[in-house]
Amino acid sequence: MLERRRFEALARFARDLHARGWVANHDGNASLRDDDGRFIVTPTAISKRLIEADDCLVIDRGGTVLRGRHRLFSEWSLHRALYDARPDAKAVLHAHPPYASGLALAGGELGAVASAEVVVSLGDFIPTVPFAMPGSEELEPAVAAVAERHDVMLLERHGVLCLGDDLEMAYLRLELVEHYARQVLVARQLGGERPLAPAQVEKLLAARTRAGLGPQARGLPRG
Repeated sequence: MLERRRFEALARFARDLHARGWVANHDGNASLRDDDGRFIVTPTAISKRLIEADDCLVIDRGGTVLRGRHRLFSEWSLHRALYDARPDAKAVLHAHPPYASGLALAGGELGAVASAEVVVSLGDFIPTVPFAMPGSEELEPAVAAVAERHDVMLLERHGVLCLGDDLEMAYLRLELVEHYARQVLVARQLGGERPLAPAQVEKLLAARTRAGLGPQARGLPRG
């Protein structure tokens, strides 16, 4: 039986997305993978500021609602693509934090990471998935391919996707992407980021792997 604390945790993180200004209206969604192949997810058409534990749904991989009184959000296929690509992932958050999403709206990228701390936490490159219409068949394989080598990604004109071993890790990654995007925007007003040297990046990535962070720590190659 699924523990109630997991429903409460998902609802709490959903409300925090709204409190931080990372979602508005009915934007964003969050999910948790259970060990038996089921998923706990936030519902559609409800503001994240209002979500309580009893509002969350239990679904199977195909999106059939097994428990809950609300409807499943339309972007479940993106979460499923990430979970399929990353068997180690237990949580996915999708939100529209304004600095990172603003870059994605403008066609900008975070790209090669210039901050030592961010390399250790998120890797040496933050990719942007090219724009595809919501619900289009191109988007799922695109995010899955990126997720094989990255924990976070920008979606062009759409927002941010983050994976984690749990909700806290996915949330911290989302928080750091947004914080780093804000730093990058300031740096670009002052002439642009100053890149780390390749040897420095390799040392930081080695520290990341030793800490058990990212797909490389699970034996997947670095892209």
